[in-house]
Amino acid sequence: MIKFTKTVLALAAATFTLHASAGVFDDDEARRAILDLRNKVEALTKELNSRLDTKADKTSTLDLINQHEQTMQEIARLRGQVEVLQNEIEVASKRQKDFYADLDKRLRALEPRQVEIDGQTASVDQSEQNAYDAAMQQFKDGNYDAAATALQNFVRRYPGSAYAANAQYWLGNAYYAQRDCKNAILAQQQLIKTYPDSPKAPDAMLNIASCQAELKAVNNAKKTLNELMKTYPNSAAAKTAKERLGGK
Repeated sequence: MIKFTKTVLALAAATFTLHASAGVFDDDEARRAILDLRNKVEALTKELNSRLDTKADKTSTLDLINQHEQTMQEIARLRGQVEVLQNEIEVASKRQKDFYADLDKRLRALEPRQVEIDGQTASVDQSEQNAYDAAMQQFKDGNYDAAATALQNFVRRYPGSAYAANAQYWLGNAYYAQRDCKNAILAQQQLIKTYPDSPKAPDAMLNIASCQAELKAVNNAKKTLNELMKTYPNSAAAKTAKERLGGK
């Protein structure tokens, strides 16, 4: 580019020299020489401008290429972030599904279920079912003191449970198994008072009579047996009471 510029300047200098020495040549030759140099200068000027324009175009192209590369890098970076976010969303979604599945399982476990108690169908919560089963297991294992405590707690906690009458009945039996006739009588009397329609009520009265007999309260025992036959005449306990009274 510098060489080209020098060439233009040299031609310009030659043009000036020709003007200065115009007197040496005749007019026609001088004019032709000047026009020729002028044409060469114009041609060189056009070529110079063309080269400058080409260089500007190349610079613009390079700038566009650089901008394109930067844009592609930014797109790649954003795509990476999107992939990370998508992965995090998938993980979070799976955790949420697992959480709700576990929650649903737990809630279903807590939902009341239908059970049959003394020939009757009843709805029982899982918590009271577990509490009752645990108390009865203590009784079956012969841990009568622990069974009495567990059964008493059950009745206090679930007074409206379908198992409440049974729990009260077995509470009396737990006391009786420990030869605690006084508390056994009280427990069975509570059953008759609170749950008079329970299938366990006739047996509870029979147990009361047995405890009264052991306590040498014979008259009270006879009275209880007569009340049993009167209140629950069609029960198996009433038949047993009649037999104990000598069939009278």
